Amino acid sequence: MKTTVQLKSRLANRWAQRFTKQKIANAARMLAPTLIALSFASAAHAQGTMDFSGAQTLMGTFKTFAVYAGAVICFGGLIFAGIRMMSGRFQDAIPGLFGALFGAGVLGWGAGWIGSLTGQSM
Repeated sequence: MKTTVQLKSRLANRWAQRFTKQKIANAARMLAPTLIALSFASAAHAQGTMDFSGAQTLMGTFKTFAVYAGAVICFGGLIFAGIRMMSGRFQDAIPGLFGALFGAGVLGWGAGWIGSLTGQSM
């Protein structure tokens, strides 16, 4: 024996029509990315302890690379500009001088900025 319930209320009919399987599936599809992002955010927030013991060594390596790269760029720019100036083409030496200036910037500001990230002294 099967009994069916007839809803006599207009409000109940409207609410029953609102929640169809297709609409619930669409709502779940729309909310899934948000729920996944929130679950990752809560999991990342719950990660209380992280080990940064190797960070200072790694940043020291980056700082050393910035010093050497800046020195090579600066020296190369000066050599380029010097050769152009000795040949009498002073206008062609300007890019080399700017290259030397860029290398000095990498040497000074780059290494200083990388050192300041971990509190290393210069």
